[in-house]
Amino acid sequence: MDTFATYKARYGAPRIAKELNALGIPCSVNYVANILKYNGTRARNGKAFKYTPHTEAMTGVAENLLKRRFNADGPNQKWTTDITYIWVRDRWLYLATVMDLYSRSIVGWSLDTHMTEQLIADALNMAFKRRDIEPGLIIHSDRGVQYRSNRYQTLMEQHGCKPSMSRKGNCWDNAVMESFFSRLKVELIYAEQYRTIDEAKSEIFEYIEVFYNRIRRHSALGYVSPAEYERKCA
Repeated sequence: MDTFATYKARYGAPRIAKELNALGIPCSVNYVANILKYNGTRARNGKAFKYTPHTEAMTGVAENLLKRRFNADGPNQKWTTDITYIWVRDRWLYLATVMDLYSRSIVGWSLDTHMTEQLIADALNMAFKRRDIEPGLIIHSDRGVQYRSNRYQTLMEQHGCKPSMSRKGNCWDNAVMESFFSRLKVELIYAEQYRTIDEAKSEIFEYIEVFYNRIRRHSALGYVSPAEYERKCA
């Protein structure tokens, strides 16, 4: 139960079992699940995603190069990006993130009170500064107006990147990023009531940079963190 509390109810039985085994405490997933059930505790669960279709004419739409191939042979081959909404007191806060599909690491992100082209540019520029990229990097997004803008297209060209976009009305074409946003909200946002934007920004920084990238065990990576996965595969 101490491990469950340490990770703020973000971990269920599989990740807790992995954590305890890593600490030298042998146990099975079923054993941990039974303890959690006995104590009436469970990891936080998400909410169903509801897609709202848009009917306006679209320009600047790129071909879907990713085609749901969410794995990569090495870092900086395939990135994916998206925007989500976070309610803070009496207004929305917008979070744009960039994920490297190789390690599921969040390599760039940006927060703002407005959903603008600058929000996307800031997240991408953080990623470009952190990573050594080469021409041909695929960056996948949905068909949001920010991603179809001239500014976004220019940014892609300047760095030799290939834009890729989901098919119309198909959120599953960017399922990995949708999954990250779901976990972020389940493990952090829904459990908090932020009084100020600065408070929300501080908590989101801690979740992404400290917990998710460096600590959180990822099932797609063999239950190691993105940072550990990149170290092992370097």
